Amino acid sequence: MHYDGSMGALLEMRELQIRFGATQAVRGVSLRVDEGEVLGLVGESGSGKSTVALAIPGLLEPTARVDGQILWRGAGVEMDLVRQPQAVLRRIRGRAIAMIFQEPMTALNPVMSIGRQVAECATAHDASLTGREAKRKAIQALEEVAILDAARRYGDYPHQFSGGQRQRILIAMALINRPRLLIADEPTTALDVTVQAQILTLLKELQCEHGLAMLFISHDLAVVGQVAGRVVVMRAGQLVETGPCAQMLTHPENEYTRSLLAAVPTLKTDRGRPLATLSA
Repeated sequence: MHYDGSMGALLEMRELQIRFGATQAVRGVSLRVDEGEVLGLVGESGSGKSTVALAIPGLLEPTARVDGQILWRGAGVEMDLVRQPQAVLRRIRGRAIAMIFQEPMTALNPVMSIGRQVAECATAHDASLTGREAKRKAIQALEEVAILDAARRYGDYPHQFSGGQRQRILIAMALINRPRLLIADEPTTALDVTVQAQILTLLKELQCEHGLAMLFISHDLAVVGQVAGRVVVMRAGQLVETGPCAQMLTHPENEYTRSLLAAVPTLKTDRGRPLATLSA
């Protein structure tokens, strides 16, 4: 189906259902990510939010049964990603849809220099690149995410970088091919608060600069509020509430959303009392 580019939704899920054997992890999820939009996807551990994210580029384990539609509208064509063979999904992954994972040390190869890893992301989708051109693109991508002295550090290994720097390297790998959609799955959870704020600022700046659409996934509604314009809340595999981020942070309608907000400690939290728990 051809798509003229005037439609707002770059990605649209319709009644997505995901099952692992007898366990249904996702139950009828419908959502959209518009061109240039940052959509926050929030929920506690086990809510199904990461499963939804992995389904988009076809990264679920082979035992997963996926029903419903994931409509991708790019390059003038609409396609249902659920129905595409892995060969098609491999061409889309990293080029049109890129993903940043939670823990950089598990996503980076410990025995390969970070420069080579970033460069390989470029050559994987453009076989015409020479080694010199790929290195130049990799250094440029590392500079873009504020890795200082990127040309000198090109040959360094992941263990020679801090956690925040490793996350920046993953961002460089994700953005080197200028994707249309960036999926950020809990990208700041393993970082301390100061570094977390720096990464959030960097992601927002790069998203604005390149006009990316972004699906930002977190268990923390307050963190999502720093980058997203609209938020979807998941619980037990289902969507329970969606709306503008400002509204969700101040006047959420659903009791579960209110519980998510109340469970996050702030400077005003009474340290003499137990933290709030999520509603049953």
